[in-house]
Amino acid sequence: MEARVWPLYGLRLTTPRLELRLPDGRALAAMAELAAGKVHGDDEMPFSVPWTAASPEERKRGCFQHVLSTIANWRPDAWTLSMAVVHDGTVIGRHDLRADDFSVVRECQTGSWLGAAYQGRGFGTEMRAALLHLAFEGLGARCMTSAAMADNPRSRRVSEKLGYRPDGMSVEAVQGRARTLHRFRLDRAGWETHRTVPVEMTGLGPPALALFGVRAGRRRGAGHHGRETAP
Repeated sequence: MEARVWPLYGLRLTTPRLELRLPDGRALAAMAELAAGKVHGDDEMPFSVPWTAASPEERKRGCFQHVLSTIANWRPDAWTLSMAVVHDGTVIGRHDLRADDFSVVRECQTGSWLGAAYQGRGFGTEMRAALLHLAFEGLGARCMTSAAMADNPRSRRVSEKLGYRPDGMSVEAVQGRARTLHRFRLDRAGWETHRTVPVEMTGLGPPALALFGVRAGRRRGAGHHGRETAP
């Protein structure tokens, strides 16, 4: 895809084993195929929006449409960055970073999934660390939030490992059932204390920052760790 038209296509987050990037057509097709396959156990529903309850073909199309819609509906005051997670050239999952009125509140939330074949190998922690680096180091976020179903200990462990603290609970109706969500919050101090995954960030120049509602040189709270290169 053309980064001169949509600068976020030039954004790259690289960890020791992963690369996170906005998917081009080929990567998006691979992500959609992955979404059509197994993402969790048959007796589980780890998502507030139960998208995996649909047929494989519906999941495939839904994933494809979701990612395209995040670009079509993007506004600096309401955005979702939906990135492909790539390991050894293969798309293994998706990780979203979302915010409303980020230029004012400086707070984001994350959501993600991995294909079942890639779970249990530490990729969840590594890809979340990449998004935290983008939010805190690249965009100057004050806080990050996340949530996990009460019966999803793997997601909770990722949050705890990265320094999040409990932030209360809420109840949502999912597939006609009341489900309890555990909320978690991470501030800059907690992130700094628990940083263990090296992340290299490229492509976050002024045109990309403007899409996030952030003015270059005005990222309040941003530190000076890691590498950042404009396109």
